[in-house]
Amino acid sequence: MLTRFAVAPSGFKESLSAQAAADAIAAGVRRVVPDAEVDLIPLVDGGEGTARALASATGGRLVALPATGPLGEPVGTHFALLGTASGSGSDLGSADTAVVEMAAVAGLSLVPHGLRDPGTTTTYGVGELIRAALDTGVRRVLVGCGDSGTSDGGAGALQALGARLLDEDGFELPHGGRELTRLHHIDPRGLDPRLAHTELLVACNPYNVLCGERGVARVFGPQKGATPAQVEELSAGLENWAYVLTRDLPVTCDLYGGPGTGASGGLGAGLAALGARLLPRFEVLLDHLDLDARLARADLVLTAEGALDHQTPRGKVPAEVARRAKLNGRPVLALAGTLGEGAHTVPGVDAFTGILPAPMALAEALVRASELLTDATERALRMILLGAGLPRGAGV
Repeated sequence: MLTRFAVAPSGFKESLSAQAAADAIAAGVRRVVPDAEVDLIPLVDGGEGTARALASATGGRLVALPATGPLGEPVGTHFALLGTASGSGSDLGSADTAVVEMAAVAGLSLVPHGLRDPGTTTTYGVGELIRAALDTGVRRVLVGCGDSGTSDGGAGALQALGARLLDEDGFELPHGGRELTRLHHIDPRGLDPRLAHTELLVACNPYNVLCGERGVARVFGPQKGATPAQVEELSAGLENWAYVLTRDLPVTCDLYGGPGTGASGGLGAGLAALGARLLPRFEVLLDHLDLDARLARADLVLTAEGALDHQTPRGKVPAEVARRAKLNGRPVLALAGTLGEGAHTVPGVDAFTGILPAPMALAEALVRASELLTDATERALRMILLGAGLPRGAGV
């Protein structure tokens, strides 16, 4: 009999936070097993909700402030100051650590659908948040990458931190990834001197690289509103960005194709050029949750994300949950808003299902996501319990 459930979903982009997704799944479980022991483990991947989740996990707090949004206008945003509580194997439980969530100031959700153009959006606000974090006296800044609405390589962030990005005539470049093809020289003399004495960490998907056929503009540009012509323009700009960064700054890593350099529209590369360490996001973000031990206690692990497809094994939450669950021999059910090519090949996922009971408009699905996720959990769990109750060899 299934009585103990670990519910470890990601958020559904532009629809449900990880916490809301976990709550919706738990509601579906309890419809079928009213006295179930449900361990809610909402997971963050560096994108939306990361700062809040880490502040909560460590007994820290959020600092609210205005900063420059992706369209160049002020937005209300925040960063986190972590507390001293820490989980197994993590050094993030430190009052000397701030968490800057790039999605909170440059995320895709902050760009209205009719204005989505990654050639013009900026990470300037990310640099402003890093400076605000430095003002508090922290010695470590962790930047969470994910859910970005930008493709400027982190150029805006470097400008906010004091670097001058100059064209051939010596004029400062405007914001936006499309401007990077005109970049001629970087003047780093105005960079905030505190960066030299601060540990800068970037939690990112190591599969995302800056340049090449799998470069970030080609893989994610269309999702952010880029046309095919703009994708090529952005790709060329990021190639030039990597070249000038490597020439003008003391860069010690491969900015073109190094792991994580393409994170958040290339923000990873821009920060790496300042000496940041690009770290696999799950190594940084999940250990404080004691995730492995909690998955091991469950009879069934449920995970979820907006889409399950061939990209899932490339650093997505369901794949990481399934990998860890399998280390302890736990079965895994994955729920997804959409099922794409390769959904059946995610290692460690024993069963999967989409949450839509019938075709519907995307706008309706986004509004009803919590209800749909609860209903889908109930349907899937009833099928699992039916199968578990059948006599061995039934139907043969």
